[in-house]
Amino acid sequence: MAQKSVQLDRETFSCSICLDLLKDPVTIPCGHSYCMKCINGFWDGEEEKKTYSCPQCRQTFTARPVLVKSTMLADLVEELKKTGLQAAPADHCYAGPEDVACDFCTGIKLKAVKSCLVCLVSYCEKHLQPHYDVAPLKKHKLVEPSKKLQENICSRHDEVKKMFCRTDQQSICYLCPVDEHKGHDTVSAAAERTERQRELEVSRQNIQQRIQDREKDVKLLQQEVEAINQSADQTVEHSEKIFTELIHLIQKRSSDVKQQIRSQQETEVSRVKELQEKLEQEITELKRKDAELKQLSHTEDHIQFLHNYPSLSALSESTDSSSINIRPLSYFEDVTAAVSEVRDKLQDILREEWTNISLTVTEVDVLLSQPEPKTRDRFLKYSKEITLDPNTAHTQLLLSEDNRRVTLLFYDESYFYHPYRFTSYKQVVSRESLTERCYWEVLRRGRGVIVAVASKNIRTAQDECWFGHDDQSWALDCNKNSYIFWHNSIQTPVSGPRSSRVGVYLDHRAGILSFYSVSETMTLLHRVQTTFTQPLYAGLSLYYNYGDIAEFVTLK
Repeated sequence: MAQKSVQLDRETFSCSICLDLLKDPVTIPCGHSYCMKCINGFWDGEEEKKTYSCPQCRQTFTARPVLVKSTMLADLVEELKKTGLQAAPADHCYAGPEDVACDFCTGIKLKAVKSCLVCLVSYCEKHLQPHYDVAPLKKHKLVEPSKKLQENICSRHDEVKKMFCRTDQQSICYLCPVDEHKGHDTVSAAAERTERQRELEVSRQNIQQRIQDREKDVKLLQQEVEAINQSADQTVEHSEKIFTELIHLIQKRSSDVKQQIRSQQETEVSRVKELQEKLEQEITELKRKDAELKQLSHTEDHIQFLHNYPSLSALSESTDSSSINIRPLSYFEDVTAAVSEVRDKLQDILREEWTNISLTVTEVDVLLSQPEPKTRDRFLKYSKEITLDPNTAHTQLLLSEDNRRVTLLFYDESYFYHPYRFTSYKQVVSRESLTERCYWEVLRRGRGVIVAVASKNIRTAQDECWFGHDDQSWALDCNKNSYIFWHNSIQTPVSGPRSSRVGVYLDHRAGILSFYSVSETMTLLHRVQTTFTQPLYAGLSLYYNYGDIAEFVTLK
């Protein structure tokens, strides 16, 4: 009880502005006391209004009171400090906006430490003491401070809610079953709490189990992250090493070619200069001989002329200029052409293989793919604009200007030769490769239209194959009366509603390929689950009636 007396003294000698023990205490005319600095600061803020008020009782003074330090209060505060006790921090004792305030405190309220479910009142530590000392109050149910105590009062009967209506799933008072909840399944709140507590414990066990499972999953995923990072780092290192080796190889070949060119240049220049020197020597000799003959031609002595002519007229053997074979403007240009050819071949190889490299990278996926869409709207989110490759079209297939529609002809179109053009089967594949998640639809008009997906290997003229008759193509044959699915020359009858529109869904990474009959609804015709190792291409084949048409639909 001595401690409680000290606590009362602390509150009594605290400034209600700074909530700390009084410093230089002053008492204003209304009787309330403050720190001199605190009340001066407060009144400085009221200077413009020309009136001064008490922060606690709000009594006003027309003239600013003269403040004089209260010696007695100052001495009492000093005595209080000598006890070694300081005022409790404001955030510990006094109720803030977010705190539950004591309902019994007057003036500045202290924080409540408990709420009583019987009294429906919240108490600070001081005002709670009777619940610990008075026998009848000891039986009351104390809980953590709550701002929602009034929710425990029945608004209809103004009684404490101590029952629960299972029919309406709400708390009620003991009078509610008499009228509003008459005939309902009611129990005590305690009984319902016991039941719900059991359910809560089961829920907590489930949650805790899920937490454990998720923690295991997180640990597994963390291990996967580390494994992915390690694998990626190693692959980058190895790839850089391989590409560096290729660069060094190309640089070495470049150096070899350069050295060979320079060596050949030196040899050819040496040969040309040697021949050039011989020709220049011969020119000098011929000029000398021409000068002697000219001099001889001017000799007036006939005898002397005839005597010297035989020796001067004889010429040394001449270099045969016809043996000099010069190819104008064609020295090392053939080498340039050969190097260019190597460059073009390397570019073709890199271009051809880059798709495979890129696809191999994107196939790295440790997580499960997203589930297949269930509605057409969801499918349309993955819609793919597809155009046909004219270089692959059979000569009896006519493509539209936008390369999205194909028509079967009874005659051959005058297409130019291309190694990827189909010659044995009336089919064509798309220009775009398909390596991601995508969806497209084919509108068909005719009795024999095949909607297919195939790898690039089917396009080689040396090993041409009809859609569905190898292990790298999958085809849905849409004839007049039925559907037939083909793969690796194995046919599978397919049942489903007939429709002029066929939807194709491909999830390359997940290895899923599905064909749908599309009308007002979507009906799954056939689904394939496999592993795709190469980029795929959309394909169309028309084989029955001339004039049959198939086209890729523009999806919105």
